[in-house]
Amino acid sequence: MLRRNQRFLTQMYVLSDLAVMLGLFLGAYWIKFHSGLLVYYNTVPLKTYLVWSTVYAFAAVLIGFYTSFYTPKRRKKFSHDLLKILQVQTLSLLLLLSLLFIAKEVHISREFLAIFFAFNLVGLALYRYAVKRTLTVLRRSGLNKRYVLILGAGSVGRSFHDQLSLYPDLGYEVYGFLDDFQEHHDADVLRRYAGRPLAPIVGGLDALEQMLADNPTIDEVILALPLEAHSKYGELIQACEKAGVKTLIIPDYFDLLPAKPFFDNFAGMPLINIRDVPLDEMGNRIAKRTFDIAFSLAALIVLSPVMLLIAFGIRLTSPGPVLFRQERVGLNRRTFHMLKFRSMRVSTDADASRTWTVENDPRRTRFGTFLRSTSLDELPQFLNVLRGEMSVVGPRPERPFFVDQFREEIPRYMVKHHIRPGITGWAQTNGLRGDTSIDERIRHDLFYIENWSFFFDIRIIFKTVLKGLIHKNAY
Repeated sequence: MLRRNQRFLTQMYVLSDLAVMLGLFLGAYWIKFHSGLLVYYNTVPLKTYLVWSTVYAFAAVLIGFYTSFYTPKRRKKFSHDLLKILQVQTLSLLLLLSLLFIAKEVHISREFLAIFFAFNLVGLALYRYAVKRTLTVLRRSGLNKRYVLILGAGSVGRSFHDQLSLYPDLGYEVYGFLDDFQEHHDADVLRRYAGRPLAPIVGGLDALEQMLADNPTIDEVILALPLEAHSKYGELIQACEKAGVKTLIIPDYFDLLPAKPFFDNFAGMPLINIRDVPLDEMGNRIAKRTFDIAFSLAALIVLSPVMLLIAFGIRLTSPGPVLFRQERVGLNRRTFHMLKFRSMRVSTDADASRTWTVENDPRRTRFGTFLRSTSLDELPQFLNVLRGEMSVVGPRPERPFFVDQFREEIPRYMVKHHIRPGITGWAQTNGLRGDTSIDERIRHDLFYIENWSFFFDIRIIFKTVLKGLIHKNAY
């Protein structure tokens, strides 16, 4: 049995969340019905509000378990908690509204529910932040630490040791290394880590069982051994489990894996999925596609007067078609014609698809310069979204000529084509537009692909709107 009783900690979190939500219920009820700040006509007794608020609180806990809100968070950033709180509370509110509709509770104040929901978002975020900050202070002062023993002092083990030292807030401390080749590692490994502070090598691998028995403070064992030591893994893991110590494995090929590898199962055998894409799941694809269609239809309806004015402006300022079609590479490496409002003079140059747009590009019209600097030229791409060629949010598509070039120069560049390209994306909202680093763009695109969620899309859309469409590199 593990020394850390995670079940007890989870129960404490659940009870604390319920207590906080009860306190927030009382605060919201007072604001609505007793503070005098809001006009009300209350025909529903306090008992009824308390019952439905309790239903809401327990629904939030159940949804929290379903969405992994109560899993250990020592290795997670606080932003992860914030997104989970938003997700859990939103789903709980939708469930409560559905239950109120079914129960025909038409007299429950919607204004009270809005206040209660807002209080929960802010109150739980502040409470979780206070807990996390308190734990951080305790860990920095030497309390609430977890001690790890690393098996293997080669390049993998030393890399993990160095990375762990960069995150003192996690509260981990390396007890030491066990290694059978204490003085015979590769020369390049010894040279690379020469002069760096390193935990001591306290023995060989055969000493693991005795080491765990003599040192009950060791909480976790990290297996960071080379592939040649694969035959020893079974014995080492058995020794850890006998001592009740958690065991984690860093594969010798870890640098080939993504930040969040996914374990799959095929024909009863466990497999490491090198690239877990949430949008591979049918439910996620349906949810994203439904949102894309609804959002694009709404955008086209709302923006239709603006688009008509733009079309009229293009006709007045430059001869030629209103729309410009350009071949781009999209989902599954298939090409499509991306639509834009034409911002340049009509050209017969066959090499136009192989050149970048540069600052003060002489091909642009005066009106086109305005369209590109405000990103209004991108509006017709909502039609691409309706046609299924693009998504509202996703990696920006590129021309085939540059795709062929970047696939040879930029590692993992082609992974972006696992999902539909987007009108806006995580890279673009972080300032990576125009003449900026392709490597950085791909790094952000991969992060988006591996961490997609519906709320992540909403966050990117809001960030796009709030930061504005005008960008210094949009030319």
